[in-house]
Amino acid sequence: MRTRVGIIGAGPAGLALAHLLRLRGIDSVVLEARSREYVERRVRAGVLEHPTVELLREAGVADRLDREGMPHHGLSLRFDGADHRIALTDLTGRSITVYGQQEVVKDLIAARLEAGEPIVFEASDVRPHDVETDRPYITYVDADGTPQRLDCEVIAGCDGSHGVSHTAPSTVPSTRHEHDYPFAWLGVLAKAPPSHSELIYTHHERGFALHSMRTPEITRLYLQVPPEERIEDWSDDRIWDELGRRLTADGFTLTTGPIMEKGITTMRSVVTEPMRHGRLFLAGDAAHIVPPTGAKGMNLAIHDVWVLAEALGRYFGEGRTDLLDGYSDTCLRRVWRAQHFSWWMTSMLHQAPGADDFQRRLQLSQLRYTASSTAAATSLAENYVGLPYR
Repeated sequence: MRTRVGIIGAGPAGLALAHLLRLRGIDSVVLEARSREYVERRVRAGVLEHPTVELLREAGVADRLDREGMPHHGLSLRFDGADHRIALTDLTGRSITVYGQQEVVKDLIAARLEAGEPIVFEASDVRPHDVETDRPYITYVDADGTPQRLDCEVIAGCDGSHGVSHTAPSTVPSTRHEHDYPFAWLGVLAKAPPSHSELIYTHHERGFALHSMRTPEITRLYLQVPPEERIEDWSDDRIWDELGRRLTADGFTLTTGPIMEKGITTMRSVVTEPMRHGRLFLAGDAAHIVPPTGAKGMNLAIHDVWVLAEALGRYFGEGRTDLLDGYSDTCLRRVWRAQHFSWWMTSMLHQAPGADDFQRRLQLSQLRYTASSTAAATSLAENYVGLPYR
């Protein structure tokens, strides 16, 4: 096969890029290691920034999002046994929308297949080649076991932190900035109505907890645990008991129900610089990872491919290379802002191992200031709802 843009990965980044390119008349082929069923059922992020929602609307793939998404105009910081609401919309004029990453993926897959554009699922041994030349190509083995070659002019690596794109041979030296956090999140998906109308970020002496949701019938909840914790040691009863302890507040009742999924995720920050190697452009988790506290991962990926689609449109349409040359720097400015915000939220809300009373009192001081100062609350709000793309 031959195409203009070969896209590795059918997550939100790869699929959004393919859709944005199609709107510009640029053909592409998407290669995905997993099956369609797996990709559409993979539960990940669930908070969409205001600019992300606006982009999906402009791209014509937000019909179901607008019907089923859950707009939120505020969130709660819960500490000292009480809620302190951050009024996102009142402070910024913008909001967030709770809509699962897998739902965004379903919408983008449906739009692409309806347009008759190719997605190659279950492609194994995917490898980019000759990325430093003007004739890059990708080799892979299709679902029938047949070796294939995809010739292209540009390769987009949207295959996540465990993919092959960020390890592709390159003559361009890269720097990988990494930071490991001394805790993990135990996350559960429960068949239970949300216990609160908005997200609750809880600072508690036993550790951080987060109350979120995916639909009016399904709740998403998280507990801070040590990174070496084993999920086998957490029965459903133990999980609900610990959530009840940490989320306690006056007038709050935790709604429980059957736990559908549970798992433990370590927390880290990663930034790869630059995000380009010749004709290979990295996007999303292939280039950067943020701790989930700030709800930035999928939103950064969508911003990356928005920048890349615009740059490729100018390149193929007008022969301009300046936007492609500036791709990495443009994306990294937003990436580092999101990294700082996510680190700040994480540091303010979690109980660090070995923290003394002095450090805990500093955390509470920051929380109280953020909840009581309009300037501090506005800073949190504008970062949380998403800074403008331009």
